[in-house]
Amino acid sequence: VLEALAVFVQQNMDVIIRQELLILVYIWLWTSGLTAESDVHQPLMLWKNQGDNATIECKHSKGAGYYQMYWYRQLPGETMKQIVFTMKDSKPDFESEFRSEKFSVTKPDALSGTFTVRKLVPGDEGLYFCA
Repeated sequence: VLEALAVFVQQNMDVIIRQELLILVYIWLWTSGLTAESDVHQPLMLWKNQGDNATIECKHSKGAGYYQMYWYRQLPGETMKQIVFTMKDSKPDFESEFRSEKFSVTKPDALSGTFTVRKLVPGDEGLYFCA
């Protein structure tokens, strides 16, 4: 029984140490200001049915001098990719692998914009965000 307990403690010490490191990393990021509240506001989660369109609204409070907006996507198991760059009164600049028939954007003013994924399919599921 003591031998089994020793093995259990040894196996779980790695988990305990990793949890402490994660907490320390978070505290370091917080104290260095990297986890400060964002100036960009967008929905945390959006649920839609297959075949629907999904529109994400993005707003920021940085001021009119920040008039450019970028939209990104990260699919499960893949790296993050830029989809499109947009500015008010300008044609959106889509990256070559993203068809504008599938995606659309609006940029009515410096502080806001929307991004739409049309006719959702299961392969569209992922992380989408503006910057």
